[in-house]
Amino acid sequence: MGITEKINEIKDEMAKTQKNKATNYHLGTLKAKLAKLRSMQTEESKGGKGAEGEGFEVEKLGHARIAMIGFPSVGKSTMLNVLTETESLSAAYEFTTLTCIPGFIYHNEAKLQLLDLPGIIEGAASGKGRGRQVIAVGKSSDLIMMVLDTQKGEEQKAKLTLELESVGIRLNQPKPLITVKQTNKGGVMINCTVKRTKMDDKMIKNVLAEYKMHNAHVVMRGDYTVDELIDSIEGNRHYVKCLYVYNKIDTVSIEDVDQLARLPNTTVISSGMKLGLELLKERIWEMLGLVRVYTKKKGSQPDLSDPLILTKGRGGYSVKAAIKQIHKGLLTNFKCAYVWGKSAKHSPQKVGLIHELADEDVLQIMKKGN
Repeated sequence: MGITEKINEIKDEMAKTQKNKATNYHLGTLKAKLAKLRSMQTEESKGGKGAEGEGFEVEKLGHARIAMIGFPSVGKSTMLNVLTETESLSAAYEFTTLTCIPGFIYHNEAKLQLLDLPGIIEGAASGKGRGRQVIAVGKSSDLIMMVLDTQKGEEQKAKLTLELESVGIRLNQPKPLITVKQTNKGGVMINCTVKRTKMDDKMIKNVLAEYKMHNAHVVMRGDYTVDELIDSIEGNRHYVKCLYVYNKIDTVSIEDVDQLARLPNTTVISSGMKLGLELLKERIWEMLGLVRVYTKKKGSQPDLSDPLILTKGRGGYSVKAAIKQIHKGLLTNFKCAYVWGKSAKHSPQKVGLIHELADEDVLQIMKKGN
């Protein structure tokens, strides 16, 4: 029996198993087996043909990368056309886009790379269509923009989330603070900093046994589920922010649009009628966590035309991160810095390298000897 058949067999068994206290341990073991098989399937596929595919090897440029993922004909190509200066073929039939087409959104002085990816179909994670290439680009992105047809939004959202989860992409989830260290003897030792309600010792030991880890030290800094434990053991999960974009709002009622707009990590637009696009850009900025920092020289006005763009995922918002963007050599002769803006207790505030900057702060760097 091949890996795919084994995966389907376990999924069928899980679907048939009633969820209750008596079956919790069995389901936990099945989840561990399923995760192992999916990892094996992924490794196996890497050796196969078409690992990347034509049009998918796009150089990462700009201050952040955004990947548009969605089913065919949800309006991704039209969105690329109206948000960027790139022309992507769009039409009212499926699979207009066959390769990855890049463009750039310019917002708040930042350059954001937007990728129009081919439409995903069900079974993409196991190689149908060009699913593996699309998902690989999603893993390397700072933000996934899941584009949904407003009339079919919830159904599409559930199916896409399942496809992404099956290959280890976790949307809008914090990485679990779980450490599993295999040891030579002593059995399984479990330490948790909070009261556990979602897993007991038996469940943890059952999952570890599936991975042939009979001697290990487990440290949990939170109350986590069996899925989060498995993710930590696998160690190859990608935790990516996701903005859900409901497109074609002109096809439903105002009441439906209002209800959708109130959902977490969600915005509503009509790319065809160019509605909600400025709000979409603001939501992208907010979810990427970008911060503009303007610089000034002593005795001069700040340069407001070319800010430094800091992100939490690329070094953080510290003065040190800002200086590295200018030139790493400045750190050698760094004396102190002065900051004006939201992060300063008073203006200007004298700060060191670890000071956290806020959006639209002004930074003046002082060198030794000045």
